[in-house]
Amino acid sequence: MSKKLNLEPKVVFDFFETIASIPHGSYNTKRISDYLVSFAKDRDLDYYQDECNNVIIRKPASPGYESAAPVMLQGHIDMVCEQTPGSPIDMTKDGLDLYVDGDWLRARDTTLGGDDGIAVAMALAVLDSDEYKHPKLDCVFTVDEEVGLLGAEALDASQIEARKMINIDSEEEGIITVSCAGGVSAKVIIPVKREKATGVQATICVDGLLGGHSGMEIDKEHGNANILIGRVLYDLARLTGYKLVEVNGGSKDNAICKKADARILASSEDREKIADKVAEMATEISRELRAADPGVTLTVDFGDTKEEAAMDSSSRDKVIAWLMNTPTGIQHMSKEIEGLVETSLNLGALTTLDDEVTALYALRSAVETRKEYLCRRLESLAGILGGKVEYSGEYPGWEYRADSALRDTCVEVFKKQYGKEPQIEAIHAGLECGLFAGKMNDGDFDAVSIGPDMTGVHTTDEKLSIASVGRTWKYLLGVLEACK
Repeated sequence: MSKKLNLEPKVVFDFFETIASIPHGSYNTKRISDYLVSFAKDRDLDYYQDECNNVIIRKPASPGYESAAPVMLQGHIDMVCEQTPGSPIDMTKDGLDLYVDGDWLRARDTTLGGDDGIAVAMALAVLDSDEYKHPKLDCVFTVDEEVGLLGAEALDASQIEARKMINIDSEEEGIITVSCAGGVSAKVIIPVKREKATGVQATICVDGLLGGHSGMEIDKEHGNANILIGRVLYDLARLTGYKLVEVNGGSKDNAICKKADARILASSEDREKIADKVAEMATEISRELRAADPGVTLTVDFGDTKEEAAMDSSSRDKVIAWLMNTPTGIQHMSKEIEGLVETSLNLGALTTLDDEVTALYALRSAVETRKEYLCRRLESLAGILGGKVEYSGEYPGWEYRADSALRDTCVEVFKKQYGKEPQIEAIHAGLECGLFAGKMNDGDFDAVSIGPDMTGVHTTDEKLSIASVGRTWKYLLGVLEACK
């Protein structure tokens, strides 16, 4: 591909342009994986490619660094593929249309793939040249990070010698991430029975919440529409004998639910009671959430009288009991790192089927035993209600290391380059560092995560700061040189 942007540092952006020219959405990584293998072959570098399309490229130490401990550079080669409705690009077959907007690099009408193409580009730039000073390198390129860290989970860690890991998947310059939460997805299944019922249809809706990512925004204490709709259904059940047809909200376990609705059948005599109670609770909830969710709404719309299969009274009460009693939100705050959420869970998606109601949760904790305890709480409550819990997508946490030589090196290099202290941060979301920490649990694993400024990640507004890439590239080279 001919290079057209001519951005500095050229060695990095030329590789980024090449990466952007190759479709590499999650589950569509064979071409980009094979490109990396060709890159290694062309430069006579040792490499490993597995059946999942993960790639490791190894480079010997620079002269004078032969006795230094090896270092891993790591990033993922898949990207989230989103595009505007009018975009002509087929992201399964076409490259991206990159352009410069001031200091920002963007892609026209699509996501950019700066997450995590910039890590791949920086690693290739180091591998491509002999002018940089560094220990032996294991450059690890994983697949399908965006859909559950699948590549890192499948990778054979015995192929990696390095125990010092620099992950380049952070999105804010000046922050060195040193810990992340582990997690698991939980699906709670509450069985329901149905019977024919007749009544006035009423649809109750909670809407207007801010939502957010359950790893990043759980500390904002935004309202969860699934929890709020359960609260409304409980209070209405104390007033009337309505029949519950369905209750639904959200679609992803890791997104704080912004909208939920319930459809009920009620007697015509209870219509006014329901309307009045919903209005009362709308005022109540708005007052409670006036700071966290100023746009919250609670409404009820009535329809025609209808006969249909609704949940029997026992099933209705079980569903309401679940929503009223499930643990939710922040469970523990870290006592080691101020302001860090240690343990949480999020009821992200609630779905009604013919014979069951399912609730999807994202559980997170930096402490494995507390994550396990939270799972047991869900199992206990579900068991009482005749339900069960199924788990998937479990990944380990990356615990904070009190003595980290790599972190110390990163801090010293940062102070020399920037003239100030970096921000040391732990996050409540998952990173691939956690999976590698779990795989390399030999007491020597030492990791940091860094990266340049990016905004709008996973959206068509995604953009990458060109100047920040330059500074982060210089910083990465400085850290590698200091790892002697």
